[in-house]
Amino acid sequence: MANNHAGKQVTAAGTVVLRPGANGEPEVLLVHRPRYSDWSLPKGKLHADESLPGCAARETEEESAVSVRLGIPVGHIRYPVGNGHKTVHYWHARAVNGGKHKPNAEVDQVAWVPVSKALTEVLTYADERPLVHQALAQPDSTPLVIVRHGKAMLRSNWTGRDQARPLDERGRRQSKALVPLLEAYGVQQLVSSTSLRCAKTLQPYAKAQRLDIEGWAMLSEEQGTKDPKGVAALMGRLARQAVESGVPMAVCGHRPVLPTMLEAVGIPNRALQPGAAVVAHLGADAEVLAVEVHKPRL
Repeated sequence: MANNHAGKQVTAAGTVVLRPGANGEPEVLLVHRPRYSDWSLPKGKLHADESLPGCAARETEEESAVSVRLGIPVGHIRYPVGNGHKTVHYWHARAVNGGKHKPNAEVDQVAWVPVSKALTEVLTYADERPLVHQALAQPDSTPLVIVRHGKAMLRSNWTGRDQARPLDERGRRQSKALVPLLEAYGVQQLVSSTSLRCAKTLQPYAKAQRLDIEGWAMLSEEQGTKDPKGVAALMGRLARQAVESGVPMAVCGHRPVLPTMLEAVGIPNRALQPGAAVVAHLGADAEVLAVEVHKPRL
């Protein structure tokens, strides 16, 4: 009889961090783990209620002391561990700050290695090499994160103006969980519907990064559902603004307005849960190069 038991499934995330090197050859960030005596891309296990992008950025900084901004995903690898399998999801990333790594039992060395040497001499695992090739082939991009506001108090339980309807307890937890996700993509511009539940969804990140939230009534349910052309024009301007400035942006909206928001930047409509985020990686002409969807884990 066949054994249908899948065993333990471990999920992890990591990065392929590239930077310009000498003689025009890019360098890739690698870490050495004394326990395994290997050189590999930085990665680590997913924490409970953590997003994969948040995990990738956190583990990279913990292992190497290098903080990063994520770009386009480069794929995943899966391999057996113990009595199960481990799946590691990777993103192309660039360094935004580099601290001084202190050797420890997990990682005792960190190195920026020319990619030709990394691919032929240094990287221990063959399945990581295609990830480096994939990252090298990717064009520059700017993340635009479109967020559905966190879970709000039920309309039936609220007697005030609908625009003032707040997040409920779950929605507040979802808004806090967005902080490491938006941080992983280096978001530094925040735009929201003027409705309270949207602004409050971005507020924890705004506070953590000391950013202002730019409010637009056009993105509210009341106005946006009546003027889809206005919503589309606004989203087009915001996408171009993000690309021209090179500064990643997050925009928070409502379920009835989201189809227009998504389609305006070239993303087919899809159902999103409260607190979910769609990451559009935009090219030089604000065209969509890749799309990610991250569901809330709360």
